[in-house]
Amino acid sequence: VQLQASGGGSVRPGGSLKLSCVASGRIGVINYMGWYREAPGKERELVATVGNGGRINDADSMKGRFTVSRDNAGNTVFLEMNRLKPEDTAVYYCHANIWSPAEGSVGYWGQGTLVTVSS
Repeated sequence: VQLQASGGGSVRPGGSLKLSCVASGRIGVINYMGWYREAPGKERELVATVGNGGRINDADSMKGRFTVSRDNAGNTVFLEMNRLKPEDTAVYYCHANIWSPAEGSVGYWGQGTLVTVSS
């Protein structure tokens, strides 16, 4: 299973970016997909995930500014980020929890995409 993320970049405070992540390979059942981030000098933290049936788990600090969604096929997850702040600067990692008969539920990580918010 591979997770390919895209959409990072540099933006001014108050701006917007949209991240995408596609899961490919021998995919069983995707339990949930979403995003974590790791800021310089800090631990990796949850941004938001979306499970089957649309159930969303997201961080309180980003509610109202960030929106996570999945496409109809279920193997692509998006993160729409609005009103970005300098403290949102981080490497954003795509994450998927995928079940297969052979391995059970396994967590996978994408390669990370850098988001820089600076004036």
